[in-house]
Amino acid sequence: MTMANTPARVCPLAKKCGGCQLQNLSYDEQLHLKQATAIRLLGRFGHVEEIIGMKDPYHYRNKVQAAFYTDKKGKIISGVYQSGSHHVVGIDSCQTEDVIADKIIVAVRKLLPSFKMTTYNEDTGKGFLRHILVKRGFATNQIMLVLVTGTPVFPSKNNFVKAILKQFPEITTIVQNINPYRTNLVLGDNQKVLYGKGYIEDILCGCRFRISPKSFYQINPVQTEVLYGKAIEFANLKGNETVLDTYCGIGTIGIIAAKNGAGNVIGAELNGDAVRDAIVNARANNLKNIRFYKADAGEFMREAADEDEKPDVVFMDPPRAGSDRKFLDSLIKMSPKKVVYVSCNPETLARDLAYLTQNSPYKAQKIQPVDMFPHTAHIECVCEIFK
Repeated sequence: MTMANTPARVCPLAKKCGGCQLQNLSYDEQLHLKQATAIRLLGRFGHVEEIIGMKDPYHYRNKVQAAFYTDKKGKIISGVYQSGSHHVVGIDSCQTEDVIADKIIVAVRKLLPSFKMTTYNEDTGKGFLRHILVKRGFATNQIMLVLVTGTPVFPSKNNFVKAILKQFPEITTIVQNINPYRTNLVLGDNQKVLYGKGYIEDILCGCRFRISPKSFYQINPVQTEVLYGKAIEFANLKGNETVLDTYCGIGTIGIIAAKNGAGNVIGAELNGDAVRDAIVNARANNLKNIRFYKADAGEFMREAADEDEKPDVVFMDPPRAGSDRKFLDSLIKMSPKKVVYVSCNPETLARDLAYLTQNSPYKAQKIQPVDMFPHTAHIECVCEIFK
C-alpha cells in the first residue's frame, strides 16, 4: 500500500450512478479499507498479504458498456443504469473507463439522429439501439465496437459503419449483436460482423488472447497481470504437473500456466463462445499441452473425481457467487497437492474456505488481495491452499 496519497477526485455523478462507492476517499484510504476488509473476512484462515494497488488508478476499464434511452423531450441519453434500478444516468466520460471507449460511445450517440435510428424502449419492447459495448486491447490497441440492437434490420448500416470509422479509424472490428428479448442480459445469441474480424486480441503475461463480444476477459489488464502472476507463483509449477483450470473463461490462467511450466493442462468452462476462443488462444500461443472442455465446473469436477483423476494443481476462478458444494466435495475427493483459488468476492471465498478447512486437511497458506477495481468496494484475492 505504498501509493502516493492521491486526494479523492470526486465524480459529480458518483451518487447518481452508484458504480464507484469509495470515490469520497483518497486512494490510500481506499486501499487501507480494503486491506482491513480482507483481514476481517479472511484473516482467520491464513496470513493476508499487503494489498497490491495501482500506480495510476484511473481509466483502467478495457470494457465499457452503455445503455441508450430517449427521454420525454426526445433527447437521446447514453450511460449506465443507476445502481439497483433501470434508470439510465447520462455519462459522457467516466474516471474508471477507457477514454477512447467513452469518446466512441458519445460519437455513436451523436450519429443516431442523422441516421434516424431510434433507441430501444424497455416498456414497449420496440426501438433499435439498446446498448453499446466497446472493448480495447490495451497491449495491442485493437478496438471492438458492438452495437446491441432490438431488431436484426439495420438501415443504412454500411453508411453508419463508414461514418463511425471516419471519426475513429483505430476501431478494428464492428459487430451487430441482436437481442430482441425483454431481458436484463445485455447481449443476445445472434450477431453479425459488420467490419473487421469480429474479435480483437490482447497480450497478457506474454500470451496472446482472442476476445469475442461474448467472451469474458478481465476488465483491468494492468492488475490482471499482477493477479495471474501471483496465481502462477502460488502454483509453483516444476514442469511435469497435471493442472486443472476450472471456470477457465477464454483460457487465460491455464494458457499462462501451460507456457510457464505445467506439464499438462485441462480447462473447463460452461460458456461455449469462451471455449472456442480458448482453443484458438492455445493454438495462437503454440501450446500442445492444454485442452478445453465445455462443461459446468462443478459437473466437470464431479465426473473427474468419479473417474479417479488425480491432478497436481487445481486453479479455480469462480464467479462472485463462489463455488458450490458439488465442486468442493469433488475437489476434496480428488485431493490435489495444491489449490489456487482466484476470488472476486472475499465473502464467498471465506464461505468456501470455511467448508474446505472443516471438511478436509486443506489449509490456506497465503492470501494475496489485489485491487482490480479502484474506487469501488470490490476486492480480488489469490489464495494458496494445500494440505
